[in-house]
Amino acid sequence: MKRLDLIFSERELDAILKALEKAGVPGYTVMKHATGRGPDTIVSEDMEFSGLGANAHVIVFCDEEIIKKIKENVTSILNYYGGVAYVSEAIQL
Repeated sequence: MKRLDLIFSERELDAILKALEKAGVPGYTVMKHATGRGPDTIVSEDMEFSGLGANAHVIVFCDEEIIKKIKENVTSILNYYGGVAYVSEAIQL
């Protein structure tokens, strides 16, 4: 089983969720208004309050075949609008 973490601007949440649905994900978790620091940007308190600096964090647990489909569907969105995606191994307890 794989774990996919996607972090991107909240404004792109609908597009990302549509791409995940198209790939056939079994489910996902969405955490809105994720803030922090990236290599080029620090989110200030003003940005957090206004929502301009807010990101979404989406977590997906699925098989590797679905990860391949997700990659096809979300890469163009992340490349155009910005964001990151990381895949790691997940072992169920």
